[in-house]
Amino acid sequence: MKDLPKILVILGPNASGKSDLAVNLALEKNGEIVSADSRQVYKGLDIGSGKITPKEMKGVPHHLLDVVSPHKVFTASDYSHLARKAIDDILSRGKLPIICGGTGFYIDALICGNYFSPVPPQPEIRAELEKLSTEEMAEKLAELDPDRFASIDKKNRTRLLRALEIVVSTGKPVPKLKKKARYNAEKIGILWPMEKLDKRIEIRLDKRLNPEKGKGMIDEVADLKFPENGKGLSWKRLYDLGLEYRYISLYLKGELNYKEMRQQLLTAIKQYARRQMTWFKKDKDIKWIKK
Repeated sequence: MKDLPKILVILGPNASGKSDLAVNLALEKNGEIVSADSRQVYKGLDIGSGKITPKEMKGVPHHLLDVVSPHKVFTASDYSHLARKAIDDILSRGKLPIICGGTGFYIDALICGNYFSPVPPQPEIRAELEKLSTEEMAEKLAELDPDRFASIDKKNRTRLLRALEIVVSTGKPVPKLKKKARYNAEKIGILWPMEKLDKRIEIRLDKRLNPEKGKGMIDEVADLKFPENGKGLSWKRLYDLGLEYRYISLYLKGELNYKEMRQQLLTAIKQYARRQMTWFKKDKDIKWIKK
């Protein structure tokens, strides 16, 4: 491990304060930040994804923000490839790469090599699978590959689709691939008591739904659906982007009133934060900062 390039990883659940800590450490240690967030890679997904603002960056360069159109599906493999390039660039300039985010799958994919299935994309199979709902995909995976079903995020449509694509195309379970460390990673996690984290999540959500100035999340989702120029996202794509984009799109469609949207979204974010912590707590190398 000592011979591998050294990186710092700041992780934790939603609303834990990762970005502030990462920026302060970057200023202290001559670092640059590489985002590890599955939605902040998309252009236009700013408020809902909690994307750091230029003011909050305090002059620290940030990488892997706004790298792809939200019309396109961006995978963990895509992330790993681009993040490695960013890290190489940062290291070549004698600076410390600081990975910051809450998408544990992305972080693991980056740090560990040999993580992805060698099965190439199968467009025809994928097109058929795309016709299924997320729930139907989960049921199908449970039937075809119980082991992968047991470990996968049942609400993550992208991962369910990829797992099914592999199983259907090969007729075999998703292979268990060995992980090989690519970096000497020091991992620091931010740990809040859940009741305090829940309150932070609620306060942040209400500020983003009803900001004192400027646009809020509802405006952002409306702009993604009905842009002044160009083609907007489909309702299905907004739904698949999850959390804020899912529930606000249901509100814009008239399927939920404001009160229902806020409450269901708040519950979903809290549940997601718990799934994040379940993932992170499996990693015994994380050093936790208790709040």
